Amino acid sequence: MSKFILGIDPGLNVTGYAVLRCRGQGFEVAEAGVIRPLRNIPLEQRLWQLHQDLQELLRTWSVEALALEDLFTHYRQPRTAILMGHARGVICLAAAQAGVPVVAYAPAEVKKLITGHGRASKDQMQRAVALQLGLAQVPSPPDVADAMALALCHGFHLRLCLHKSRKCG
Repeated sequence: MSKFILGIDPGLNVTGYAVLRCRGQGFEVAEAGVIRPLRNIPLEQRLWQLHQDLQELLRTWSVEALALEDLFTHYRQPRTAILMGHARGVICLAAAQAGVPVVAYAPAEVKKLITGHGRASKDQMQRAVALQLGLAQVPSPPDVADAMALALCHGFHLRLCLHKSRKCG
């Protein structure tokens, strides 16, 4: 039986997602894409649309975990973190309703694990993800690559835990 991990790069305009299948010692992309709520509708309707699309993904794939980018902010742009918090809340709600555990990873942690450098550029991340997953082309847009990286990060974490102890998770 295959295990699936859903990686989500949250956003109100573009939410990247990637479902990775755990296969032996590697991973393969089962599905990946973006969710783009309509921009010209009120915030609550955009959040509802994001929630509905995530529920559909969670119904389609029997995922064992949802890997989500941890909330971060730059001190010059606190509004971005507040808006991102809305999207993350909806994502966590959809996961809870589906009974799927959510694991959050800091962007620098994901970048370091995937590229070896915590300050990797978007381009470096896209190329590293393509290499790790054996993709012919770099995933695009970057939101999809970030979602793949989050799922990979969690997959690597699970493999490390299984290697060290069967109780890790």
